[in-house]
Amino acid sequence: MALRPLAGPEIPEFLAASRDGYIADRVTSGDDHAIAERAAEETIATMFPGGEPGPGHLLFRVEEDNQPVGSLWIGPEPIDRSGSWWVFDITIDEQHRGRGLGKEAMLLAEREARSNGATKLGLNVFGNNTVVRHLYETLGYGVVAIRMSKSL
Repeated sequence: MALRPLAGPEIPEFLAASRDGYIADRVTSGDDHAIAERAAEETIATMFPGGEPGPGHLLFRVEEDNQPVGSLWIGPEPIDRSGSWWVFDITIDEQHRGRGLGKEAMLLAEREARSNGATKLGLNVFGNNTVVRHLYETLGYGVVAIRMSKSL
């Protein structure tokens, strides 16, 4: 397994897929589609000025045997905390899931963040994604906060 930096036309393709996935996750978690869409657009505009990754933001294609199996976006945490980095997006393509590639990709993300000066790596996982939450817990990630809601 390896990480290959994204470049050129791969960046807008990644952004579109990341945006769509984020919106879908938020809607599945109970957000209104328009609110989820606005949040995605604001994040992209902030983190990708002019359509290019902002300072410190790294985009990768996750590859196995030189074949793409997913993608990864890591970078400095939006709140200026020295040494704190964030996994903004990690995806293993559906046909490649269930083989441990997510775990391997997270270990590569940790190594990449560390090599760029990170001393801490955070992430967000939506509450309904129990499989991925379990993966992160087995890698040593702990809950920092829990946001709860109830449909009325």
